[in-house]
Amino acid sequence: MGARPEQWASGEDYQRYMGRWSRLAAVEFLRGLPPLPAAVWCDVGCGTGSLTQVILATERPTRVLGVDPSAQFLAAAALRSDGRAEFRLGSAAAIPAADGEFDRVVSALVLNFVPDPWAALAEMIRVTRPGGLVASYVWDYADGMDMIRLFWDAAIELDPAAAAVDEGARFPLCRPEPLRELFGSAGLTRVRVGQVEVDTVFADFDDFWRPFLGGQGPAPGYCASLPEDHRAALRESLRATTPRNASGAVLLCARAWTVRGHRP
Repeated sequence: MGARPEQWASGEDYQRYMGRWSRLAAVEFLRGLPPLPAAVWCDVGCGTGSLTQVILATERPTRVLGVDPSAQFLAAAALRSDGRAEFRLGSAAAIPAADGEFDRVVSALVLNFVPDPWAALAEMIRVTRPGGLVASYVWDYADGMDMIRLFWDAAIELDPAAAAVDEGARFPLCRPEPLRELFGSAGLTRVRVGQVEVDTVFADFDDFWRPFLGGQGPAPGYCASLPEDHRAALRESLRATTPRNASGAVLLCARAWTVRGHRP
């Protein structure tokens, strides 16, 4: 069995799968940054706008620009921002903005997916003013993202070849020391790495399973690639291993690593 290429198009499906948890992580991520009212922000790889929404709600920005390569995601983000943010097609490696345009350049769950994280970080630094802040967070796929860990453990037990798609193995960047090294080697100063944790609560097993059917991202993409009988076997294997409380709810946690530094 082989996974199909990762899809990043359906804003609604992504929101059900990961966007809602990214928003919770965004709240904690921003709380960890030093306050700067009236700043000009750029959200790189803004997706469906989870981080942009929290910036608008909590940071009193002068301006927010969201950048993403998916027109569908940008449309979803624009709807959620109520017209208070600007959105442009672009990528982490090609941000459509001028040198030094922003006080704060941030990204959520992006750096591990770009082909060249070093080039992406250099581009983020380019559009940050001297003294400005560059910050990011990524999921701890190896040990701290319960819903994804449960999925891949079940998938690999049924199909050992699935290990090649497991984010825990694919993304060594998503650990504290590689993130610290990336930001430090890029010339950023006062580099700090931290973590945030959020609860990921599902009403029941079906609520937990359904987002994996949307095809958005590595695990749902793998799930969509399976023949129906293999997908049913995976569902039942997960049903047997996913913890539930007395009412049937699935109570899990998600941890993200955060990293930040200042442009000299």
